[in-house]
Amino acid sequence: MQGLKRILTAFTLTICLSSPGKAQQQCTNGFDLDRASGQCLDIDECRTIPEACRGDMVCVNQNGGYLCVPRTNPVYRSPYLNPYSNIYPPPPAPGPVPNYPTVTRPLICRFGYQLDENNQCADIDECASDSHQCNPTQICINTEGGYTCSCTEGYWLLEGQCLDIDECRYGYCQQLCANVPGSYSCTCNPGFTLNDDGRSCQDVNECTGENPCSQTCVNTYGSFLCRCEPGYELEADGVNCSDMDECSFSEFLCQHECVNGPGSYYCVCPSGYNLLDDSRSCQAFLLFFCVLDINECEIRNFTCTLQQTCFNIPGEYKCLDPVRCEEPYIQINENRCMCPAENPGCRDQPFTILYRVMDVLSGRSVPSDIFQMQATTRYPGAYYIFQIKSGNEGREFYMRQTGPISATLVMTRPVKGPRTVQLDLEMITVNTVINFRGSSVIRLRIFVSQYSF
Repeated sequence: MQGLKRILTAFTLTICLSSPGKAQQQCTNGFDLDRASGQCLDIDECRTIPEACRGDMVCVNQNGGYLCVPRTNPVYRSPYLNPYSNIYPPPPAPGPVPNYPTVTRPLICRFGYQLDENNQCADIDECASDSHQCNPTQICINTEGGYTCSCTEGYWLLEGQCLDIDECRYGYCQQLCANVPGSYSCTCNPGFTLNDDGRSCQDVNECTGENPCSQTCVNTYGSFLCRCEPGYELEADGVNCSDMDECSFSEFLCQHECVNGPGSYYCVCPSGYNLLDDSRSCQAFLLFFCVLDINECEIRNFTCTLQQTCFNIPGEYKCLDPVRCEEPYIQINENRCMCPAENPGCRDQPFTILYRVMDVLSGRSVPSDIFQMQATTRYPGAYYIFQIKSGNEGREFYMRQTGPISATLVMTRPVKGPRTVQLDLEMITVNTVINFRGSSVIRLRIFVSQYSF
């Protein structure tokens, strides 16, 4: 039936008209008057009309017209076989043509079209009329003379079925992806926010706005770190800072008594004693039967140059040259050198070198804590290792770790003066969170006095 619907038919019933009393006859459309016989003969349109049928259609001549049929239509095996012979019998043999009125040919629309109210062939919307053959998983799209079956966005057509596309398999999202029927949803890890494109993620600066840390916040990629001010240490929660009790680290911070304060400490002396300028030693108001050391640096009785610094030790003084940093280090203040991380020569070097000087009395009793070293900031996941890197060839000293971030330099053997000892005290920082290892050095110069008082 569909093949017959596609047949473009043009035919006309043969009616020969004759006018009594007139010598000339007229023929209907599709016939031509044979002047020799006076008969109306059929016109073979398939021969006379160029390209009467186009495409895959074949022209079949009919009495008074012609048909365009598909080449594969088995009904039309012969160009003279008429499929409508049972409906429209063949015309009688040519004879006198009666004078009948002309009959117009009915209009037949090709497949996919139908006559509208204006007697014109209009496209049939199979999708609107629900005459399509799309299955329930597909959508119908009307076309000129037909329709096509397709899938909605997020699905693809496979063997006549609309199957969901798993966008997560193809990396549609930068971080987290959740597939849903016909679509997908992107989300980000904690510490990130989804961009306007709905796919990529951007780091959130947690340090802006309300500070999540009790003191200092440092933004990192996808997170943040909290730092504490000097004199405070980070608690186990990684957010809050608590005061560091410096007095508990060593009993030698103060000569008499150490008093802890918020972020710091201070030394006090007993009644009748003054606290000296070093903020840790005490001196009596009146000393009987006692020889006092003369501080040549205070009374300016020294021969140091303007570039040098006078440093008093019991019984004498020392002229200290200004600190000069050696390559690849650069000087950041009067007693600190830094090795820039971007310099390749700094790869295996301590990050900073801090220069310190101190004095001890000759023959000081041992073991004796003489110097304390500690980290100023503690990071989550970090731990510290303290050691004597150089200068301890005689084994007179060792480092005793007194806390998670501090250690004390202990003199284990009596050292006789006058003598100058230079030790490199190294603090190694190991951070398992960011896979970091680095070190800092205190270059401590110890002047051992000539006398034991």
